[in-house]
Amino acid sequence: METSLHERDRAGFQDFVLLENYQSEDAFIENLKKRFQENLIYTYIGQVLISVNPYKELKIYTDLHIKAYRNKHFYEMPPHVFAVTDNAFRSLIEENRGQCVLISGESGSGKTEASKKVLQYIAACSGHQTTVEGVKDKLLKSNPVLEAFGNAKTNRNDNSSRFGKYMDIQFDYKGVPIGGNILNYLLEKSRVVAQMGGERNFHIFYQLLAGADASLLQELRLERALDTYSYLSDGLKGSVPSINDAENFKSVQQALTIIDFANEEQQEIFSIVASILHLGNINFTEVEGNAQVNSRDLVVTVSRLLGVNASELGAALTHRTIDARGDVVTSPLNQELAVYARDALAKAVYDRLFSWLVQRLNISLQAKETREARNNVMGILDIYGFEIFNKNNFEQFCINFCNEKLQQLFIELTLKSEQDEYRREGIEWIPVEYFDNKVICNLIEEKHKGIISILDEECLRPGEPTDLTFLEKLTHKLAEHHHYVCHEKAPTHIQKIMLRDEFRLVHYAGDVTYSVHGFLDKNNDLLFRDLKETLSKAGNSIVRSCFPEQELRSKKRPETAITQFKTSLNNLMDILMCKEPSYIRCIKPNDLQTSGVFNDELVLHQVKYLGLMENLRVRRAGFAYRRSYELFLERYKSLGKATWPNYKGPGGAKAGVQLLVKDLGYDNEQYRLGETKLFIRWPRTLFDTEDAFQARKHEIAAIIQAHWKGLLQRRKYLKLRAQVIILQSYCRRRLAQQAAKQRREAADKIRAFIKGFITRNDPPNGFNEDFIANAKRMWLLRLAKALPKKVLDKSWPSCPAHCQEASTYLHRLHRLHLARIYRLSLTPQRKRQFELKTLAEKVFKGKKNNYAASVPAPFIDDRIPKDHIQKVNDFVARTFGSEQLKYQSFCTKFDRHGYKSRERFILLSNTAIYVLDGKTYKQKHRLPLDKIDFTLTNNNDDLMVIRIPLDLKKDKGDLILIIPYIIEFGTYIIDTVGTAGIVNIVDRDSLEHNVVKGKGGVIDIQTGAEPGVMRDKSGHLVVTTVQ
Repeated sequence: METSLHERDRAGFQDFVLLENYQSEDAFIENLKKRFQENLIYTYIGQVLISVNPYKELKIYTDLHIKAYRNKHFYEMPPHVFAVTDNAFRSLIEENRGQCVLISGESGSGKTEASKKVLQYIAACSGHQTTVEGVKDKLLKSNPVLEAFGNAKTNRNDNSSRFGKYMDIQFDYKGVPIGGNILNYLLEKSRVVAQMGGERNFHIFYQLLAGADASLLQELRLERALDTYSYLSDGLKGSVPSINDAENFKSVQQALTIIDFANEEQQEIFSIVASILHLGNINFTEVEGNAQVNSRDLVVTVSRLLGVNASELGAALTHRTIDARGDVVTSPLNQELAVYARDALAKAVYDRLFSWLVQRLNISLQAKETREARNNVMGILDIYGFEIFNKNNFEQFCINFCNEKLQQLFIELTLKSEQDEYRREGIEWIPVEYFDNKVICNLIEEKHKGIISILDEECLRPGEPTDLTFLEKLTHKLAEHHHYVCHEKAPTHIQKIMLRDEFRLVHYAGDVTYSVHGFLDKNNDLLFRDLKETLSKAGNSIVRSCFPEQELRSKKRPETAITQFKTSLNNLMDILMCKEPSYIRCIKPNDLQTSGVFNDELVLHQVKYLGLMENLRVRRAGFAYRRSYELFLERYKSLGKATWPNYKGPGGAKAGVQLLVKDLGYDNEQYRLGETKLFIRWPRTLFDTEDAFQARKHEIAAIIQAHWKGLLQRRKYLKLRAQVIILQSYCRRRLAQQAAKQRREAADKIRAFIKGFITRNDPPNGFNEDFIANAKRMWLLRLAKALPKKVLDKSWPSCPAHCQEASTYLHRLHRLHLARIYRLSLTPQRKRQFELKTLAEKVFKGKKNNYAASVPAPFIDDRIPKDHIQKVNDFVARTFGSEQLKYQSFCTKFDRHGYKSRERFILLSNTAIYVLDGKTYKQKHRLPLDKIDFTLTNNNDDLMVIRIPLDLKKDKGDLILIIPYIIEFGTYIIDTVGTAGIVNIVDRDSLEHNVVKGKGGVIDIQTGAEPGVMRDKSGHLVVTTVQ
């Protein structure tokens, strides 16, 4: 604990007893807040552990942490639940003293998690012997089962325990757990039939619906939809992101199996849970004042699940049998009483099922050999904390009564332990003034006078007692009590906020106002005899054992709920008084269940009702700090001349501490010397001592560092010197070996090179292989620098004879590479030109003499002069429609009669040839491409004859055209049609063509000085070409 005192300004004190202003609530809260903000959730008040719920996972519960806390002195390590558990565990095993760990706090403060960590530590410390693994597993696995059936989501906590639990763990003399026993207190069974907005029923209902497989749900007649069941008040809102009900159900099934629940027992348990869900859906109507069941099929379903007769169950829900001194009278129930009977049945079945589960767990956990256990029993009490709600009812009254009793026990045991320690150490005990809450406990439980007696009396008296008559009787008998406040005699300012059906108790933790509504009903806990009788004959063995027949035969009136709770609570007090207690007080920092948020007002409220300030006051009544002489001297011996570095004088550690406190300047009021411990009265004295130690520590550290560094450097120097000498000898040897090796290798290389050069032109042999390989390598390097850059450059560097084949292959690959690069660099326009030029070459090369003249110039798809282009374009836009223009050019047409020339424009679309008048731009011809073909000569002319079939001629004959760019036009025709067969190139000096009315004409081709077209005397058309 002392190790953290120098950080007290940042991280607060590990123990509240070191607070100087220990009576200040603000100082208390500030210290708690500092530690919370540093993720230090544990703090001591003496040996009481305060735990603040961090609402997040902290890496402080690993196996390494368990190992660190094991067998350590209580104050040797920082505050932790493991430290409290280890201290109790060692006292149990080494001193054979029964122990109990009391965990308290309000819902959401982390009580359940704290109890799990206690079990985790005990399980880890008890070893891994095969014989006890089963017991440990059962102890650990009892938690998921109890949480499923006894925990629920509330507005304050997603996993709130709605019952109190006391677990005894039995150990043998070696500290190995051999068995256990569980006691449960006051299950909140009213939650079964109704929940507040935003809260859920017990977890098991949601787990069963979410996690059971389809076959089990079908057998239990259940559906997964939560809004199907009336007892699940929030319906579909019952699904909570932070709770995985399906996975938790698997954990419950696994736990039940480990705890030795047979499959038949598990099936019966789930049948009972399902029957309660179905029971809540049974509705009633009222006919002439008598209740009748609406849904008979639901009664049958519930009966089948519970194993009872459906008719008997239906009658028991709507009728009541009263045995009045031998006269048995059966009377029908009205609708309100039928609903009451149904809900009472659901609550009773679930409550008794939970009690049966606890008994069944105890059977499974029971130690086989109890003689070894004797007093080796550790109890863990996880019970509800003090509750103050806006509306407080019977349940809060019971819970707060329980906390009053625990607070009374807490103060008594704390004072007793303080007195015992002072007596052992021979220190004078000064009586401590404190608030004794026995007066409140008596107000509640005193025979014939207390609230419990008055409540029972009102429940048992004849007539028609009500909650208000109970309140009247309370006021009549307790109005003068200082801790009881009623509306009638309360001050005016209290009357304004109290209702007439409420009373107030002044508890140790604060004033609590209770509404008496439901007190009598919940205390009577009435279940009609007819329902008990029906369930006592159930085929479900668990139900039958929960409602034994002897209960029906007993004429004794059953004890009221509050009397049963009082009896079990007094038994618990007796158990705890026989044990040495350890305390864990749990606090929740905020109502949002959010990490990192600390609500000062909320925490202060919990500090008050947990009685922490009262506990601190008792603990600080005498001396704030006490420590054994050995530990104190070991830590602070450097502050005294006679005790540093070690005290070896007579008298042992006590004498050494006497000398040390004189050197520190303590006066007689600041300390006392006990038998084994030093007692320091004020924290400031310890702070000054710790601050002096922190300052002295730096001086000592500097001296130690100087000597240590000198020693290290000397050792390092000597070691380095020896290493350098050895290294130098090895280096010299290595260098000499490398030099000799290099000379040998150089001579071998020169010799091999000369032999290789001499035989360089011979086939590869043992002498010239390296030379040839080097020649190839050098040729490749030269080749890489002299590669041709252009695709038309066909040059190639020379190569050695051995590389000839590779050179040829590489030359070809490089040519292909240059061609690919060139192709990839082409624009779409250039690529199109190449495609057309390639097509022209394929069709006309070697077949048409003027083909060579068309190669240099690019093909153009528009040869119309500029002064005509607009008119032609207008015609295209007006006439073509969906046709696409592929090519257009001017041309000369020769008539069939006299071969007179006419200026024309020829247009090529994707489907036809159009011929327009050169002056009027009117269409003269439209010739579909699939109906015509074209004839050219192989001479150097521009003549084209378009062959027109008879069905298209209309007595006009073939078209004779002179087209300036005949190769270009022919290429576009073939590209458009997709086949070269449409263009015929003839190797003749004359062509025949069709004229009007079947007559024919002749076109002669001749060579001359100038090109031209004319009609000769014979009537033939003569086309003159240049050679």
